[in-house]
Amino acid sequence: MDLKTIKKLIENYSSDHNKFIEKSKKAEKYYEGKNDILEKKSPSNEVQSTSDNPLRVADNRIPHNWHGLLVNQKASYMFTYPPIFDTGDKELNESIVEVLGDEYPKECNTLCVNADNCGKAWLHIWVDDNNNFQYANVDPKQVVAVYSNDLKKRLIAVLRTYKSLDDKGEKCTVYEYWTDKECYRFSSKDGNASSVKVLNSFNKKNLDTGDEEQTNVYTHNFGEVPFIEFPNNSFKVSNLDNVKKLIDVYDKVFSGYVNDIEDIQEVIFVLTNYGGADLDEFLGSLKRYKTVDLQNDGPDDKSGLNPMTIDIPVEARNKLLEITRKSIFVQGQGIDPERQEFGNISGVALKFVYSLLELKAGITETEFRIGFGRLVRMIAKHKGKQIKKLTQTWTRNMITNDVETAEIASQSKDVVSDKTIVANHPWTTDTEVELKQMDDDRKKKLEYEQKSFGSYTFKQGNGIDGQEED
Repeated sequence: MDLKTIKKLIENYSSDHNKFIEKSKKAEKYYEGKNDILEKKSPSNEVQSTSDNPLRVADNRIPHNWHGLLVNQKASYMFTYPPIFDTGDKELNESIVEVLGDEYPKECNTLCVNADNCGKAWLHIWVDDNNNFQYANVDPKQVVAVYSNDLKKRLIAVLRTYKSLDDKGEKCTVYEYWTDKECYRFSSKDGNASSVKVLNSFNKKNLDTGDEEQTNVYTHNFGEVPFIEFPNNSFKVSNLDNVKKLIDVYDKVFSGYVNDIEDIQEVIFVLTNYGGADLDEFLGSLKRYKTVDLQNDGPDDKSGLNPMTIDIPVEARNKLLEITRKSIFVQGQGIDPERQEFGNISGVALKFVYSLLELKAGITETEFRIGFGRLVRMIAKHKGKQIKKLTQTWTRNMITNDVETAEIASQSKDVVSDKTIVANHPWTTDTEVELKQMDDDRKKKLEYEQKSFGSYTFKQGNGIDGQEED
């Protein structure tokens, strides 16, 4: 695809990307608990009455971080134990684990959180100055991707935009345009360069012109765009879309409830035709004598003292909060911790509790498997090897009946391989390490028996013809 076509694609993508940024920022705010209820200028989130009722003085705005809870549930469920990869080559497997490093679980968790909030996450791949394979999450809001027009929708280019500091320590906006062979890097101090202007500057003949805006070209040997996409689902939409309106309702009702409780603590008395000296005298008499002299002048006198109070529809509000809370966890496909009663229940019953969360996680896993497959194959290529068959093992972090699972594993002996049994045992965290430890234990046990009882050789025959102790 030529540069002219790429320019048009980027220009067309820019308007949609701005909408994507707005939605992503909103989801990230909800993830942090900064819900719309806190934005006082939003008429849809107005809590207190617009009337001049003197009883309505409280204005509490209380956000509930339901979205953050649902996102963290899914991330913990899927990536407390990140995927394990088996290439069929033990040496390569060890190299992959070494390259992924200690930050691998954290990067997986970040991928899941970004995908939940933004609809998709991005992993950037590069090789450092020491020829070490590196990878890290990239803010999805920074990435504009260009795909092929065929049914495969292959990634053919990525434009990444982010804020940085130049060599002089001044703020600038950096534009990186990545292809399967090169990266064109362009920086702008004002940060107002359009996508078309940026792409027009991607010209090798105009490198290092001395202007405020400069372009540099870097080459890489990956043979593909060094960015890997991890969609949240096939539509690449945020999980906030399903629950945002429900969360707003819960925040509004709960905040109004708190405001009513706070306002009802003060009773306002309405004085009609009060003949006392002033308000201080009225309050003093009320406090000291528990009575008020209204100086009634006759049967037609309408003087009086009437308290103004607030009627709170407690039952209706409690019911609405209960229904809304339940809907949030159903629509958000999560687990309400207050509604689960765990005990010594079977694995089937436990799986039913996790059914909605598993549906959501399963959809994301299907999308993520492709991304992790690309990552592992890129690592293998960097190591000079090629993967013919890749097996991914995903482990969920869920409450399980360990006794039941261990009994199933024990009864599966001689039915399935030891490797499969070990991989599915509730105490196993790393199958290869566990198998190696089992092999070491067998060797130690054999050595102990040999030292304790000696080694014997039996001759074949009708009986034992003789025994020789080594």
